[in-house]
Amino acid sequence: MPRSRTAKTAKTTKAARPARRTARPEAPARPDQPTAESPDRARKSAARREAILDAALEVFSSRGFAAARLDDIAARAGVAKGTIYLHFKDKEALFQEIVRVLIVPVVMGVEMLPPPGVPVRTVLNGLIDRFVQEVYGTRRREVIRLMMTEGPRFPALAEFYYHNVVARALKGMRALMAVAAERGELRDEGPVRFPQLIVAPAIMAVVWSGLFERFAPLDIAALMKSHLDLYFGREAGR
Repeated sequence: MPRSRTAKTAKTTKAARPARRTARPEAPARPDQPTAESPDRARKSAARREAILDAALEVFSSRGFAAARLDDIAARAGVAKGTIYLHFKDKEALFQEIVRVLIVPVVMGVEMLPPPGVPVRTVLNGLIDRFVQEVYGTRRREVIRLMMTEGPRFPALAEFYYHNVVARALKGMRALMAVAAERGELRDEGPVRFPQLIVAPAIMAVVWSGLFERFAPLDIAALMKSHLDLYFGREAGR
């Protein structure tokens, strides 16, 4: 008796259906095999980035921004030139990151208002000590000096530095002076309008260190605190 068409079709369909394969479990990753997110790789990348920034500051300071070459920065950092492009697109981006890493954290201290009961003069004394220890006494002062010399030739760098450092520092200092004036701590309210008056000795210190420090070293902290006497009066015990 011939098979029915339905039975024949069912058999054909069953034969054409591919055999089901059992999915193999993925092999577990070897613990010593680095991944894109491995802590070891992240540490190495951060170390290379820091080495590039250190080398860039050295080259910028010794040769100037215009004459500095990425080849020289790579050689000093001990990396291939292509490695720099993995982190920074050009010299300008390198300089901007140097400012963000070295200078902006110091500026953030100026933006903090004093707690109630703490004299503004006490806050300023702390800022002076921090400036001497963390800027004047370190390579950070080279960034400021570099900006003074190269800023006029590279307006884009000057604009970046102004908005990220100068404008923020002046805004913070103006707020501090306003608090001092409101409390009656200021002898002269000129710094409320011109906070540059308080910051000026820091700029002078950087200029002096580059030109005359080897001939006539200055006690920068004492000089800056004496300058505050003009506006706050002489501190007791000094």
